[in-house]
Amino acid sequence: QVQLVESGGGLVQPGGSLRLSCAASRSILRINAMRWYRQAPGKERELVATITSGGSTNYADSVKGRFTISRENAKNTVYLQMNSLKPEDTAVYYCNADASTRSWGTFAVYWGQGTQVTVSS
Repeated sequence: QVQLVESGGGLVQPGGSLRLSCAASRSILRINAMRWYRQAPGKERELVATITSGGSTNYADSVKGRFTISRENAKNTVYLQMNSLKPEDTAVYYCNADASTRSWGTFAVYWGQGTQVTVSS
């Protein structure tokens, strides 16, 4: 069974930092792009950051300069380092990956279950 498992969410004060992790199960043999999304109450899910298999990154304007996405391919893991957090960063954060359980063929899209990040004093 393919799983993406997020961790690292929690409650933090404005200006603080958190590091999210998302680990893919061992059944995944290949991963292409990996992404972090977030969804705040009453809002649509939005793309926060993307990292390609080659390490190229892209960020939403709202998090540029504050968030950093990275990946550790040997561990099938993607990270999101979040600094200078603001109350408007409060949301459920989801990881997403284009992955395959085969050494060939097309990729499928997988989602994690989400982890809550709350920024509040």
